Amino acid sequence: MPDRITAVDEGTHHLTWSRSDTTWMLGLFGTAVGAGILFLPINAGIGGFWPLVIMAVLIFPMTYLSHRALARFVCSSSIPDSDITQVVVEHFGSGAGKAITLLYFMAIFPIVLIYGVGITNTVNSFMVNQLGMLEAPRWILSGLLVAAMMSVMMAGERIMLLVTQFLVYPLVAILIFISLYLVPSWNFAAISEVSAPVDILRTIWLTVPILVFSFNHSPAISQFAVALKRDHGDASAARAGLILRNTAIMLVGFVMLFVFSCVLALSPAQLAEAKAQNLPILSYLANVQNSPFISYFAPAVAFVAIVSSFFGHYMGASEGLRGIIRGQVDPHEKLIKPAALGPLITAFMFFTTWGVAVLNPSILGLIETLAGPVIAAILYLMPMYAIHKVQALKQYRGRLSNVFITFAGLVAMSGIVYGLLG
Repeated sequence: MPDRITAVDEGTHHLTWSRSDTTWMLGLFGTAVGAGILFLPINAGIGGFWPLVIMAVLIFPMTYLSHRALARFVCSSSIPDSDITQVVVEHFGSGAGKAITLLYFMAIFPIVLIYGVGITNTVNSFMVNQLGMLEAPRWILSGLLVAAMMSVMMAGERIMLLVTQFLVYPLVAILIFISLYLVPSWNFAAISEVSAPVDILRTIWLTVPILVFSFNHSPAISQFAVALKRDHGDASAARAGLILRNTAIMLVGFVMLFVFSCVLALSPAQLAEAKAQNLPILSYLANVQNSPFISYFAPAVAFVAIVSSFFGHYMGASEGLRGIIRGQVDPHEKLIKPAALGPLITAFMFFTTWGVAVLNPSILGLIETLAGPVIAAILYLMPMYAIHKVQALKQYRGRLSNVFITFAGLVAMSGIVYGLLG
Protein backbone atom coordinates (compact mmCIF):
# COMPACT_ATOMS: atom_id res chain seq x y z
CA MET A 1 0.00 0.00 0.00
CA PRO A 2 1.37 3.45 -0.83
CA ASP A 3 2.48 5.44 2.17
CA ARG A 4 0.20 8.41 1.44
CA ILE A 5 -3.11 8.59 -0.40
CA THR A 6 -4.96 11.88 -0.86
CA ALA A 7 -8.55 11.81 0.43
CA VAL A 8 -11.29 14.24 1.34
CA ASP A 9 -13.52 14.02 4.42
CA GLU A 10 -16.85 15.86 4.33
CA GLY A 11 -15.43 18.38 1.84
CA THR A 12 -13.73 20.45 4.55
CA HIS A 13 -10.36 18.81 5.18
CA HIS A 14 -7.94 17.55 2.56
CA LEU A 15 -6.40 14.58 4.27
CA THR A 16 -3.64 12.15 3.39
CA TRP A 17 -3.77 8.50 4.29
CA SER A 18 -0.71 7.38 6.25
CA ARG A 19 0.75 4.17 7.61
CA SER A 20 -0.44 5.18 11.06
CA ASP A 21 -4.01 5.37 9.72
CA THR A 22 -3.64 1.87 8.30
CA THR A 23 -2.42 0.60 11.66
CA TRP A 24 -5.44 2.10 13.43
CA MET A 25 -7.84 0.81 10.77
CA LEU A 26 -6.53 -2.72 11.25
CA GLY A 27 -6.66 -2.34 15.03
CA LEU A 28 -10.29 -1.22 14.92
CA PHE A 29 -11.10 -3.96 12.41
CA GLY A 30 -9.52 -6.51 14.73
CA THR A 31 -11.56 -5.23 17.68
CA ALA A 32 -14.85 -5.80 15.83
CA VAL A 33 -14.15 -8.76 13.58
CA GLY A 34 -14.02 -11.31 16.42
CA ALA A 35 -17.66 -10.90 17.32
CA GLY A 36 -18.73 -10.47 13.71
CA ILE A 37 -17.37 -13.73 12.36
CA LEU A 38 -17.89 -15.86 15.47
CA PHE A 39 -21.47 -15.17 16.49
CA LEU A 40 -23.32 -13.19 13.80
CA PRO A 41 -23.87 -16.10 11.36
CA ILE A 42 -25.57 -18.10 14.11
CA ASN A 43 -28.20 -15.58 15.17
CA ALA A 44 -28.64 -13.74 11.87
CA GLY A 45 -28.73 -16.91 9.80
CA ILE A 46 -31.47 -18.57 11.81
CA GLY A 47 -33.83 -15.77 10.74
CA GLY A 48 -33.55 -16.56 7.00
CA PHE A 49 -31.80 -15.22 3.91
CA TRP A 50 -33.79 -12.12 2.92
CA PRO A 51 -33.79 -10.45 6.36
CA LEU A 52 -30.01 -10.94 6.25
CA VAL A 53 -29.85 -9.11 2.90
CA ILE A 54 -31.70 -6.12 4.35
CA MET A 55 -29.44 -6.12 7.41
CA ALA A 56 -26.37 -6.16 5.17
CA VAL A 57 -27.61 -2.94 3.52
CA LEU A 58 -28.30 -1.23 6.86
CA ILE A 59 -25.19 -2.20 8.78
CA PHE A 60 -22.67 0.00 6.95
CA PRO A 61 -24.34 3.36 7.76
CA MET A 62 -25.18 2.11 11.25
CA THR A 63 -21.57 1.13 11.96
CA TYR A 64 -19.84 4.09 10.34
CA LEU A 65 -22.11 6.90 11.53
CA SER A 66 -22.40 5.70 15.13
CA HIS A 67 -18.66 5.20 15.65
CA ARG A 68 -17.91 8.50 13.93
CA ALA A 69 -20.28 10.27 16.31
CA LEU A 70 -18.62 8.68 19.34
CA ALA A 71 -15.16 9.67 18.06
CA ARG A 72 -16.37 13.24 17.50
CA PHE A 73 -17.63 13.29 21.08
CA VAL A 74 -14.22 12.31 22.47
CA CYS A 75 -12.42 14.71 20.12
CA SER A 76 -14.63 17.61 21.27
CA SER A 77 -12.88 17.88 24.64
CA SER A 78 -10.86 20.99 25.43
CA ILE A 79 -8.65 18.99 27.80
CA PRO A 80 -5.54 17.43 26.21
CA ASP A 81 -5.29 13.61 26.37
CA SER A 82 -8.78 13.29 27.91
CA ASP A 83 -10.40 9.88 27.36
CA ILE A 84 -14.12 9.21 27.20
CA THR A 85 -14.54 8.93 30.98
CA GLN A 86 -13.08 12.43 31.39
CA VAL A 87 -14.99 13.89 28.43
CA VAL A 88 -18.37 12.87 29.84
CA VAL A 89 -17.57 14.64 33.11
CA GLU A 90 -16.44 17.74 31.21
CA HIS A 91 -19.63 17.93 29.11
CA PHE A 92 -22.30 16.50 31.42
CA GLY A 93 -21.04 17.30 34.90
CA SER A 94 -19.84 15.07 37.71
CA GLY A 95 -23.09 13.22 38.44
CA ALA A 96 -24.03 12.36 34.86
CA GLY A 97 -20.39 11.72 34.06
CA LYS A 98 -20.16 9.08 36.78
CA ALA A 99 -23.31 7.36 35.54
CA ILE A 100 -22.15 7.28 31.91
CA THR A 101 -18.70 6.07 32.93
CA LEU A 102 -20.34 3.19 34.81
CA LEU A 103 -22.51 2.38 31.78
CA TYR A 104 -19.46 2.52 29.51
CA PHE A 105 -17.71 -0.03 31.69
CA MET A 106 -20.81 -2.24 31.82
CA ALA A 107 -21.07 -2.14 28.02
CA ILE A 108 -17.54 -3.44 27.48
CA PHE A 109 -16.63 -5.57 30.48
CA PRO A 110 -19.11 -8.41 29.66
CA ILE A 111 -17.53 -8.69 26.21
CA VAL A 112 -14.11 -9.26 27.78
CA LEU A 113 -15.74 -12.07 29.76
CA ILE A 114 -17.33 -13.41 26.56
CA TYR A 115 -13.93 -13.71 24.91
CA GLY A 116 -12.56 -15.55 27.92
CA VAL A 117 -15.30 -18.14 27.39
CA GLY A 118 -14.89 -18.11 23.61
CA ILE A 119 -11.12 -18.65 23.56
CA THR A 120 -11.40 -21.53 26.03
CA ASN A 121 -14.19 -23.28 24.09
CA THR A 122 -12.40 -22.78 20.76
CA VAL A 123 -9.08 -24.23 21.93
CA ASN A 124 -10.75 -27.02 23.89
CA SER A 125 -12.89 -28.03 20.87
CA PHE A 126 -9.80 -28.01 18.63
CA MET A 127 -7.80 -30.16 21.04
CA VAL A 128 -10.57 -32.75 21.42
CA ASN A 129 -12.13 -32.86 17.93
CA GLN A 130 -9.20 -32.10 15.61
CA LEU A 131 -6.13 -33.25 17.56
CA GLY A 132 -7.80 -36.21 19.30
CA MET A 133 -6.46 -35.17 22.72
CA LEU A 134 -8.11 -35.69 26.06
CA GLU A 135 -10.05 -32.71 27.37
CA ALA A 136 -7.77 -30.50 29.47
CA PRO A 137 -8.89 -29.31 32.92
CA ARG A 138 -10.92 -26.23 32.11
CA TRP A 139 -9.55 -24.13 34.95
CA ILE A 140 -5.96 -24.69 33.81
CA LEU A 141 -6.61 -24.19 30.10
CA SER A 142 -8.67 -21.02 30.57
CA GLY A 143 -6.15 -19.55 33.01
CA LEU A 144 -3.25 -20.03 30.60
CA LEU A 145 -5.16 -18.58 27.63
CA VAL A 146 -6.45 -15.51 29.47
CA ALA A 147 -2.99 -14.84 30.93
CA ALA A 148 -1.40 -15.09 27.47
CA MET A 149 -3.85 -12.55 25.97
CA MET A 150 -3.42 -10.14 28.86
CA SER A 151 0.38 -10.29 28.66
CA VAL A 152 0.21 -8.56 25.25
CA MET A 153 -1.93 -5.76 26.71
CA MET A 154 0.50 -5.27 29.57
CA ALA A 155 3.29 -4.70 27.01
CA GLY A 156 1.68 -1.39 25.97
CA GLU A 157 -0.43 0.22 23.22
CA ARG A 158 2.32 0.14 20.59
CA ILE A 159 2.97 -3.61 21.03
CA MET A 160 -0.78 -4.32 21.07
CA LEU A 161 -1.30 -2.47 17.77
CA LEU A 162 1.66 -4.25 16.18
CA VAL A 163 0.41 -7.67 17.29
CA THR A 164 -3.11 -6.85 16.07
CA GLN A 165 -1.77 -5.73 12.69
CA PHE A 166 0.26 -8.94 12.47
CA LEU A 167 -2.85 -11.01 13.25
CA VAL A 168 -5.32 -9.21 10.97
CA TYR A 169 -3.58 -9.80 7.63
CA PRO A 170 -3.63 -13.63 7.82
CA LEU A 171 -7.09 -13.44 9.41
CA VAL A 172 -8.51 -11.57 6.41
CA ALA A 173 -6.76 -13.85 3.91
CA ILE A 174 -7.99 -17.07 5.50
CA LEU A 175 -11.44 -15.58 6.07
CA ILE A 176 -11.81 -14.86 2.35
CA PHE A 177 -10.51 -18.32 1.49
CA ILE A 178 -12.98 -20.06 3.83
CA SER A 179 -15.85 -17.96 2.48
CA LEU A 180 -15.00 -19.02 -1.08
CA TYR A 181 -14.23 -22.60 -0.02
CA LEU A 182 -17.80 -22.98 1.28
CA VAL A 183 -19.32 -21.91 -2.06
CA PRO A 184 -19.72 -25.50 -3.41
CA SER A 185 -21.69 -26.33 -0.24
CA TRP A 186 -24.20 -23.51 -0.73
CA ASN A 187 -27.87 -24.47 -0.72
CA PHE A 188 -29.95 -21.87 -2.55
CA ALA A 189 -33.27 -23.19 -1.24
CA ALA A 190 -33.29 -20.45 1.40
CA ILE A 191 -33.35 -17.76 -1.34
CA SER A 192 -36.71 -18.98 -2.62
CA GLU A 193 -38.25 -18.88 0.86
CA VAL A 194 -39.79 -15.43 1.30
CA SER A 195 -41.57 -14.77 4.58
CA ALA A 196 -44.41 -12.33 5.10
CA PRO A 197 -43.27 -8.69 5.40
CA VAL A 198 -44.32 -8.53 9.05
CA ASP A 199 -42.22 -11.62 9.83
CA ILE A 200 -39.21 -10.15 7.98
CA LEU A 201 -39.49 -6.89 9.92
CA ARG A 202 -39.80 -8.77 13.21
CA THR A 203 -36.70 -10.87 12.39
CA ILE A 204 -34.70 -7.73 11.55
CA TRP A 205 -35.94 -6.00 14.70
CA LEU A 206 -34.85 -8.86 16.96
CA THR A 207 -31.52 -9.35 15.13
CA VAL A 208 -30.43 -5.67 15.19
CA PRO A 209 -28.99 -6.03 18.76
CA ILE A 210 -26.64 -8.86 17.73
CA LEU A 211 -25.84 -6.89 14.56
CA VAL A 212 -24.87 -3.85 16.66
CA PHE A 213 -22.68 -6.04 18.85
CA SER A 214 -21.06 -7.87 15.94
CA PHE A 215 -19.76 -4.71 14.25
CA ASN A 216 -19.01 -2.85 17.46
CA HIS A 217 -15.49 -1.45 17.90
CA SER A 218 -16.42 1.33 20.32
CA PRO A 219 -14.17 0.00 23.13
CA ALA A 220 -11.13 1.14 21.12
CA ILE A 221 -12.65 4.47 19.99
CA SER A 222 -11.66 6.42 23.10
CA GLN A 223 -7.94 5.65 22.90
CA PHE A 224 -8.13 5.96 19.11
CA ALA A 225 -9.55 9.49 19.44
CA VAL A 226 -7.04 10.41 22.16
CA ALA A 227 -4.17 9.36 19.88
CA LEU A 228 -5.60 11.36 16.96
CA LYS A 229 -6.03 14.45 19.16
CA ARG A 230 -2.42 14.12 20.21
CA ASP A 231 -1.15 13.72 16.64
CA HIS A 232 -3.56 15.89 14.61
CA GLY A 233 -5.06 18.47 16.95
CA ASP A 234 -8.09 20.28 15.49
CA ALA A 235 -8.15 17.96 12.47
CA SER A 236 -8.60 14.88 14.67
CA ALA A 237 -12.38 14.58 14.17
CA ALA A 238 -12.06 14.70 10.37
CA ARG A 239 -9.18 12.24 10.48
CA ALA A 240 -11.25 9.91 12.67
CA GLY A 241 -14.12 10.06 10.17
CA LEU A 242 -11.88 9.00 7.30
CA ILE A 243 -10.33 6.08 9.20
CA LEU A 244 -13.71 4.92 10.55
CA ARG A 245 -15.28 5.06 7.09
CA ASN A 246 -12.59 2.79 5.67
CA THR A 247 -12.79 0.51 8.72
CA ALA A 248 -16.56 0.14 8.23
CA ILE A 249 -16.12 -0.65 4.51
CA MET A 250 -13.54 -3.31 5.34
CA LEU A 251 -15.68 -4.77 8.13
CA VAL A 252 -18.93 -4.98 6.19
CA GLY A 253 -17.23 -6.35 3.09
CA PHE A 254 -15.29 -9.18 4.71
CA VAL A 255 -17.65 -10.08 7.54
CA MET A 256 -20.87 -10.12 5.49
CA LEU A 257 -19.19 -12.21 2.77
CA PHE A 258 -18.33 -14.74 5.45
CA VAL A 259 -21.77 -14.56 7.09
CA PHE A 260 -23.60 -15.16 3.80
CA SER A 261 -21.29 -18.02 2.92
CA CYS A 262 -21.89 -19.72 6.30
CA VAL A 263 -25.66 -19.20 6.18
CA LEU A 264 -25.90 -20.68 2.67
CA ALA A 265 -23.62 -23.61 3.57
CA LEU A 266 -25.42 -24.59 6.80
CA SER A 267 -29.04 -25.36 7.50
CA PRO A 268 -31.11 -23.51 10.15
CA ALA A 269 -31.01 -26.72 12.23
CA GLN A 270 -27.21 -26.75 12.14
CA LEU A 271 -27.06 -23.06 13.11
CA ALA A 272 -29.37 -23.81 16.04
CA GLU A 273 -27.12 -26.73 17.04
CA ALA A 274 -24.05 -24.44 17.02
CA LYS A 275 -25.92 -22.04 19.31
CA ALA A 276 -26.87 -24.86 21.66
CA GLN A 277 -23.26 -26.09 21.82
CA ASN A 278 -22.05 -22.56 22.75
CA LEU A 279 -19.43 -22.76 19.98
CA PRO A 280 -18.20 -20.08 17.59
CA ILE A 281 -19.41 -20.77 14.05
CA LEU A 282 -15.87 -21.57 12.86
CA SER A 283 -15.42 -24.28 15.48
CA TYR A 284 -18.78 -25.77 14.52
CA LEU A 285 -17.78 -25.74 10.84
CA ALA A 286 -14.58 -27.59 11.73
CA ASN A 287 -16.63 -30.31 13.43
CA VAL A 288 -19.23 -30.85 10.68
CA GLN A 289 -17.31 -30.20 7.44
CA ASN A 290 -15.51 -33.26 6.09
CA SER A 291 -12.44 -31.26 5.14
CA PRO A 292 -8.94 -31.22 6.62
CA PHE A 293 -8.57 -27.58 5.61
CA ILE A 294 -11.68 -26.46 7.49
CA SER A 295 -10.89 -28.75 10.40
CA TYR A 296 -7.57 -27.06 11.10
CA PHE A 297 -7.84 -23.55 9.70
CA ALA A 298 -11.33 -22.67 10.95
CA PRO A 299 -10.39 -23.00 14.64
CA ALA A 300 -7.19 -21.06 13.90
CA VAL A 301 -9.22 -18.17 12.45
CA ALA A 302 -11.56 -18.28 15.44
CA PHE A 303 -8.57 -18.15 17.79
CA VAL A 304 -6.96 -15.20 15.98
CA ALA A 305 -10.28 -13.35 15.77
CA ILE A 306 -10.92 -13.70 19.51
CA VAL A 307 -7.40 -12.60 20.44
CA SER A 308 -7.44 -9.53 18.18
CA SER A 309 -10.90 -8.50 19.41
CA PHE A 310 -9.99 -9.09 23.04
CA PHE A 311 -7.28 -6.42 22.90
CA GLY A 312 -9.60 -3.55 22.01
CA HIS A 313 -12.27 -4.59 24.50
CA TYR A 314 -9.78 -5.06 27.31
CA MET A 315 -8.41 -1.58 26.60
CA GLY A 316 -11.89 -0.05 26.88
CA ALA A 317 -12.92 -2.03 29.96
CA SER A 318 -9.75 -1.19 31.90
CA GLU A 319 -10.16 2.48 30.91
CA GLY A 320 -13.74 2.45 32.21
CA LEU A 321 -12.76 0.74 35.46
CA ARG A 322 -10.01 3.29 36.00
CA GLY A 323 -12.56 6.07 35.49
CA ILE A 324 -14.93 4.50 38.03
CA ILE A 325 -12.23 4.10 40.66
CA ARG A 326 -10.81 7.60 40.25
CA GLY A 327 -14.16 9.27 39.71
CA GLN A 328 -16.32 7.50 42.29
CA VAL A 329 -14.45 5.17 44.61
CA ASP A 330 -11.17 6.96 45.31
CA PRO A 331 -11.10 10.42 43.66
CA HIS A 332 -8.44 11.77 46.04
CA GLU A 333 -6.10 8.77 45.63
CA LYS A 334 -6.12 8.00 49.35
CA LEU A 335 -7.12 4.33 49.21
CA ILE A 336 -5.19 3.30 46.10
CA LYS A 337 -1.89 4.89 45.17
CA PRO A 338 -1.37 5.73 41.47
CA ALA A 339 1.41 3.15 41.14
CA ALA A 340 -0.86 0.40 42.48
CA LEU A 341 -3.93 1.17 40.37
CA GLY A 342 -2.69 -0.43 37.14
CA PRO A 343 -1.71 -3.77 38.75
CA LEU A 344 -4.99 -3.81 40.70
CA ILE A 345 -7.06 -3.36 37.52
CA THR A 346 -5.02 -6.03 35.75
CA ALA A 347 -5.59 -8.50 38.61
CA PHE A 348 -9.33 -7.79 38.66
CA MET A 349 -9.65 -8.25 34.89
CA PHE A 350 -7.66 -11.49 34.96
CA PHE A 351 -9.48 -13.21 37.81
CA THR A 352 -12.98 -12.24 36.68
CA THR A 353 -12.32 -13.27 33.06
CA TRP A 354 -10.73 -16.50 34.21
CA GLY A 355 -13.60 -17.26 36.60
CA VAL A 356 -16.30 -16.74 33.97
CA ALA A 357 -14.30 -18.82 31.46
CA VAL A 358 -14.32 -21.69 33.95
CA LEU A 359 -18.08 -21.35 34.55
CA ASN A 360 -18.79 -21.35 30.77
CA PRO A 361 -22.10 -19.45 30.61
CA SER A 362 -24.03 -19.00 27.35
CA ILE A 363 -22.07 -16.60 25.14
CA LEU A 364 -25.06 -15.36 23.17
CA GLY A 365 -27.02 -15.05 26.42
CA LEU A 366 -24.34 -12.72 27.79
CA ILE A 367 -24.44 -10.65 24.62
CA GLU A 368 -28.21 -10.30 24.63
CA THR A 369 -28.73 -9.58 28.32
CA LEU A 370 -25.61 -7.67 29.40
CA ALA A 371 -23.61 -6.20 26.52
CA GLY A 372 -26.28 -5.38 23.94
CA PRO A 373 -28.47 -2.87 25.80
CA VAL A 374 -25.65 -0.72 27.11
CA ILE A 375 -23.68 -0.76 23.85
CA ALA A 376 -26.75 0.60 22.07
CA ALA A 377 -27.12 3.35 24.68
CA ILE A 378 -23.45 4.39 24.72
CA LEU A 379 -22.67 4.03 21.02
CA TYR A 380 -25.92 5.23 19.43
CA LEU A 381 -27.87 7.39 21.86
CA MET A 382 -25.30 9.13 24.09
CA PRO A 383 -23.38 10.87 21.23
CA MET A 384 -26.69 12.02 19.70
CA TYR A 385 -27.75 13.53 23.03
CA ALA A 386 -24.34 15.20 23.31
CA ILE A 387 -24.65 16.72 19.83
CA HIS A 388 -28.02 18.17 20.86
CA LYS A 389 -26.80 19.54 24.21
CA VAL A 390 -23.06 20.22 24.07
CA GLN A 391 -21.92 23.55 22.59
CA ALA A 392 -18.64 22.12 21.32
CA LEU A 393 -20.63 19.75 19.06
CA LYS A 394 -23.19 22.22 17.73
CA GLN A 395 -21.67 22.11 14.23
CA TYR A 396 -23.02 18.57 13.86
CA ARG A 397 -26.66 19.43 14.66
CA GLY A 398 -29.55 19.25 12.21
CA ARG A 399 -28.25 16.36 10.12
CA LEU A 400 -30.28 13.45 8.77
CA SER A 401 -27.60 11.02 9.98
CA ASN A 402 -28.42 12.01 13.59
CA VAL A 403 -32.05 10.95 13.08
CA PHE A 404 -30.95 7.65 11.53
CA ILE A 405 -28.56 6.79 14.36
CA THR A 406 -31.08 7.75 17.06
CA PHE A 407 -33.73 5.57 15.40
CA ALA A 408 -31.29 2.64 15.03
CA GLY A 409 -30.33 2.91 18.71
CA LEU A 410 -33.98 2.93 19.82
CA VAL A 411 -34.75 -0.06 17.60
CA ALA A 412 -31.80 -1.96 19.06
CA MET A 413 -32.80 -1.25 22.65
CA SER A 414 -36.47 -2.05 22.06
CA GLY A 415 -35.52 -5.34 20.38
CA ILE A 416 -33.38 -6.29 23.37
CA VAL A 417 -36.16 -5.47 25.86
CA TYR A 418 -38.71 -7.42 23.81
CA GLY A 419 -36.36 -10.38 23.57
CA LEU A 420 -35.76 -10.41 27.32
CA LEU A 421 -39.46 -10.11 28.17
CA GLY A 422 -40.50 -12.60 25.54
